[in-house]
Amino acid sequence: MEEIIKQFPNVTDNQVQQFQKLEALYHDWNSKINVISRKDIDELYTKHVLHSLAIAKVQPFEPGTYILDVGTGGGFPGIPLAILFPETRFYLIDVIAKKIKVVQAVAEALELKNVKAEQLRAENVKGDFDFIVSRAVTNMPDFYSWVKDKIKKQNKHELKNGILYLKGGDLTEELASFPKATEYNISNFFSDEFFETKKVVHLPLKFKA
Repeated sequence: MEEIIKQFPNVTDNQVQQFQKLEALYHDWNSKINVISRKDIDELYTKHVLHSLAIAKVQPFEPGTYILDVGTGGGFPGIPLAILFPETRFYLIDVIAKKIKVVQAVAEALELKNVKAEQLRAENVKGDFDFIVSRAVTNMPDFYSWVKDKIKKQNKHELKNGILYLKGGDLTEELASFPKATEYNISNFFSDEFFETKKVVHLPLKFKA
């Protein structure tokens, strides 16, 4: 929590309270439905919350932005980003119903009015989004094929509309067919050794009518 407040000093008291509530909520839900690995639940704020917020270091979202979180699992990166950007709309999807149940319960407990969560495959999503976020649900070529036609035409951010993807390790081969992709080392923002090999990948996508 201290690191979140240090990294994002403009958070309000209400946002701090929402971030603080995550620990009890996820411990409680994890005891019923295993959405976070047992070894990671005790490092929730580093390995899940702060990791999710690395996207905000690469591109903060403007009010009115519409974000799709594909394969959200227990709500990452969507829930932490939704707390940080209350005027941005988040659509969180996953194919596993019990995970969406947890996401909906957490969003309700935090009174996040900007979150909608549904059990849905990415290919079946209707609508256009400013950015599509995710945390290593698959390789980039497959992910690209799922979401390439779901991007808004109008850009309103410093980075062009497209994918913001949390990945780790050497991505040279995976990104070989995406020359416009940019890798941002999370270790440039956060000092914990967990982030040494972690990256945010931005891949701009063209609007397809």
